[in-house]
Amino acid sequence: MDHLKVDGHTHLYRDSKTNSIINKNTTQYREYIFRRETKTEEIQKIQKLESEFANMKDDLDEIKKLLRSLTHES
Repeated sequence: MDHLKVDGHTHLYRDSKTNSIINKNTTQYREYIFRRETKTEEIQKIQKLESEFANMKDDLDEIKKLLRSLTHES
Protein backbone atom coordinates (compact mmCIF):
# COMPACT_ATOMS: atom_id res chain seq x y z
CA MET A 1 0.00 0.00 0.00
CA ASP A 2 1.30 3.41 -0.90
CA HIS A 3 0.61 6.16 1.60
CA LEU A 4 1.33 9.71 0.59
CA LYS A 5 1.91 12.36 3.24
CA VAL A 6 -0.77 15.06 3.38
CA ASP A 7 0.77 18.52 3.12
CA GLY A 8 0.58 20.55 6.34
CA HIS A 9 -0.33 17.55 8.55
CA THR A 10 2.26 15.50 10.40
CA HIS A 11 0.19 12.36 11.01
CA LEU A 12 -2.13 12.29 8.00
CA TYR A 13 -1.53 10.15 4.94
CA ARG A 14 -3.56 9.43 1.81
CA ASP A 15 -3.98 5.87 0.58
CA SER A 16 -3.17 6.03 -3.12
CA LYS A 17 -5.50 3.13 -3.99
CA THR A 18 -8.64 4.15 -2.10
CA ASN A 19 -7.91 7.89 -1.84
CA SER A 20 -8.88 7.72 1.87
CA ILE A 21 -7.16 9.73 4.59
CA ILE A 22 -5.34 7.76 7.29
CA ASN A 23 -4.32 9.18 10.67
CA LYS A 24 -1.19 7.40 11.86
CA ASN A 25 -1.09 9.12 15.25
CA THR A 26 -1.43 6.15 17.62
CA THR A 27 -2.01 8.35 20.67
CA GLN A 28 -5.01 10.02 19.04
CA TYR A 29 -6.28 6.62 17.93
CA ARG A 30 -6.04 5.17 21.46
CA GLU A 31 -7.82 8.25 22.84
CA TYR A 32 -10.58 7.81 20.24
CA ILE A 33 -10.99 4.12 21.11
CA PHE A 34 -11.14 4.97 24.83
CA ARG A 35 -13.79 7.66 24.24
CA ARG A 36 -15.81 5.31 22.04
CA GLU A 37 -15.68 2.50 24.62
CA THR A 38 -16.59 4.89 27.43
CA LYS A 39 -19.56 6.21 25.44
CA THR A 40 -20.69 2.65 24.66
CA GLU A 41 -20.50 1.74 28.36
CA GLU A 42 -22.51 4.83 29.30
CA ILE A 43 -25.19 3.97 26.73
CA GLN A 44 -25.38 0.40 28.04
CA LYS A 45 -25.73 1.67 31.64
CA ILE A 46 -28.55 4.01 30.61
CA GLN A 47 -30.33 1.23 28.72
CA LYS A 48 -30.02 -1.07 31.74
CA LEU A 49 -31.40 1.62 34.06
CA GLU A 50 -34.29 2.31 31.69
CA SER A 51 -35.09 -1.39 31.56
CA GLU A 52 -34.95 -1.73 35.35
CA PHE A 53 -37.15 1.35 35.73
CA ALA A 54 -39.71 -0.10 33.31
CA ASN A 55 -39.72 -3.37 35.27
CA MET A 56 -40.21 -1.51 38.55
CA LYS A 57 -43.05 0.48 37.01
CA ASP A 58 -44.72 -2.75 35.85
CA ASP A 59 -44.27 -4.23 39.34
CA LEU A 60 -45.84 -1.15 40.94
CA ASP A 61 -48.79 -1.32 38.54
CA GLU A 62 -49.30 -4.96 39.46
CA ILE A 63 -49.14 -4.13 43.18
CA LYS A 64 -51.72 -1.36 42.68
CA LYS A 65 -54.07 -3.76 40.90
CA LEU A 66 -53.70 -6.32 43.68
CA LEU A 67 -54.36 -3.70 46.35
CA ARG A 68 -57.42 -2.44 44.48
CA SER A 69 -58.77 -5.96 44.18
CA LEU A 70 -58.19 -6.53 47.90
CA THR A 71 -60.02 -3.32 48.87
CA HIS A 72 -62.98 -4.17 46.64
CA GLU A 73 -63.31 -7.63 48.16
CA SER A 74 -63.51 -6.44 51.74
